Amino acid sequence: MSERRKVLDVINLETTFFTDDGAVPAVDDISFSIYEGEILGIVGESGSGKSVTSLSVMRLIPSPPGKITNGQILFEDKDLVKLTDKEMRRVRGKDVAMIFQEPMTSLNPLFTIGNQLLEAIRIHHKKWSKQQMRARAIEILKLVGLPRAEALLKDYPHQLSGGMRQRVMIAMALVCNPKVLIADEPTTALDVTIQAQILQLMKNLNDQLNTAVMLITHDLGVVAETCERVIVMYAGQIVEEAHVQDLFENPAHPYTQGLLQSVPDMRFKKEALYSIPGSVPKPGTIEVGCRFADRCQFAMPRCTTETPKLYEVASGQMARCFLIEQVEVLV
Repeated sequence: MSERRKVLDVINLETTFFTDDGAVPAVDDISFSIYEGEILGIVGESGSGKSVTSLSVMRLIPSPPGKITNGQILFEDKDLVKLTDKEMRRVRGKDVAMIFQEPMTSLNPLFTIGNQLLEAIRIHHKKWSKQQMRARAIEILKLVGLPRAEALLKDYPHQLSGGMRQRVMIAMALVCNPKVLIADEPTTALDVTIQAQILQLMKNLNDQLNTAVMLITHDLGVVAETCERVIVMYAGQIVEEAHVQDLFENPAHPYTQGLLQSVPDMRFKKEALYSIPGSVPKPGTIEVGCRFADRCQFAMPRCTTETPKLYEVASGQMARCFLIEQVEVLV
């Protein structure tokens, strides 16, 4: 990992939503890095802060009510948090791009695939001729494995299947060769066969283009298949970070252990599927103590009165839990 160049560095990021009930911290003091050519997985239940993290990196948090209230998002020599909207538009789509959930709602039904695909090229490559732009659009559609790419430019989103729309979304994200690609649940609405094809496509493009990928998912099977490192989020915090093999072989945080136990195992059909009791707390309701304490079978009295920090478990692995007996605390 040390030989790779760091392309994105998130430091102490906090994103808060200001509502009638007060300030709600959806992402609370998280730090992580992504390296060139790496696929980093971010997992956790709904409400853990995964999508808010990705939208914060893209500077797409709706304001009001949301706002990045602290931290840095360093891309190369730029802090994306400090950029103006105009400056950020030069970065978004060209250097840092995103594949959104639900391609049918992300694609505009009133415009053809060609219009939507060419928009990013027109914004970031203004000096290109129309022929160059069209050639690039056809090239990227072929790269993501879509047939009849030329004719496809004239089609509307409703004329395509779910898998084809998802490939179009990937093509739109990759059309300007971004250095960082954020994929937010890119296979959620697809059947298992198409899911496998999309994930393999993303891995192939990652290998070919050396793009750093941040893959957000709730599916640990997807993480095992595609990712090198993984971050586990819970209630707006990072509770564990590790290389994917270490996470599956030696999960350190009780929440990670619960997630892995919840994965169906076809070898034990007679046993009831394990589920973590309770639910993710509403953001902002727990100010002191471990946010997983009321769902944790190992909870101790101090878990409700002291807030755990990230402890080093092993080289490259950290977890936010008092059970880990480690002298050095990483803040």
